[in-house]
Amino acid sequence: MMNTISHWIAACCLVALMPQSALPQATVATRTTVPAQATPSFGKWTLPNRDKVNDGTVTVLTAPAGGVMAVLGSDLARVLDSENLRVLPVIGKGPVQTVVDLLYLRSMDMGMVSSEVTEFFKLQYDTPDIANRLRYIAKLYNYEIHIVAPTSIKTIYDLAGKKIMAPKDVGFYATRAIFSRLNISADVDYQTDDLLALQKVINGEADAWMVAPGKVMPIARNIKNDDGKLHFVSIPYDPRLKDLYLPSKFTSDEYPNLVPAGETVPTISGSVLLVSYNWPENTDRYNRVARFVDSFFSKIDEFYQPPRSPKWKESSITADIPGWIRFKAAQEWIDRNRGDSKEANEFKEFLAEHGGARRNDLSSDEVVRLYGEFTEWNRTRK
Repeated sequence: MMNTISHWIAACCLVALMPQSALPQATVATRTTVPAQATPSFGKWTLPNRDKVNDGTVTVLTAPAGGVMAVLGSDLARVLDSENLRVLPVIGKGPVQTVVDLLYLRSMDMGMVSSEVTEFFKLQYDTPDIANRLRYIAKLYNYEIHIVAPTSIKTIYDLAGKKIMAPKDVGFYATRAIFSRLNISADVDYQTDDLLALQKVINGEADAWMVAPGKVMPIARNIKNDDGKLHFVSIPYDPRLKDLYLPSKFTSDEYPNLVPAGETVPTISGSVLLVSYNWPENTDRYNRVARFVDSFFSKIDEFYQPPRSPKWKESSITADIPGWIRFKAAQEWIDRNRGDSKEANEFKEFLAEHGGARRNDLSSDEVVRLYGEFTEWNRTRK
């Protein structure tokens, strides 16, 4: 054994002493030298001034990660962040909690809420003046009322006396407002998370699942419904809802599992708004939000382009929202730039294509219907 090891060591030493030309070609190739590459020089970075960082930062409450609000919050940061402005999205827990956080958390500047939260707070809390304590900046996107139930339940009016699963963070606020307006009395459970709530309907433990997300909602689209026992409940447009919602619809292309091929199901849609606390003018917090508004409104067209979320195509910086007062700096920006409003020109174009000669004779109900159609028309054009 020792002789074998000694012979192996001697052979290795002999190979090391041999000239390169005496080595096999394959051995020479393995020793090819890789040219050295220059290391890039980034220089030294300097930490920013603490006061400047704080003065230029605004916070925006969104909603749980993965939802539309969280995506839009990230888009705001990507487009608007600059040397003088930083947008800091904060994961929130839905429109109702966002209102509470804007009222009471010290570091929250803005948040995303559904337009009917003012109605909800009147009904559910002892705070009827919420609309006076908040200001809206812009409409961000549409959300639709989704009601999934067995096919025996045809319309929303059939839900009277039924057990409804309406999770607090994604549906209860809308359910409360709609049922109040339509005088529907039902057993509403709002304390279950959205997936478990849906499962109770699938299992036959509840009659309907009612939520208020933007379409197309992945959870609803992925419901296994091969036996066709479930469907979307129809919500015919009711004049009692017209200051809160616009008419909308679901198509079989959007939800082939819940809408029969080639058919549509009427529903209603509300608006998700970007809102701020009603800061006194010329205070530090007011000025920060005003600086954000100027940057956001000036760059609004950038949000309509890829790779930003397609839900931005439903946004509007000029839409008037019933029951809400616009943030003063936002209204001032619109007044200064009213002649350049692309949205206003688009609405005129839409009216011209859809009976523009009669637009001065339209009833309020026709205006509501047309605006709903305009929203859908504009969303597909942008």
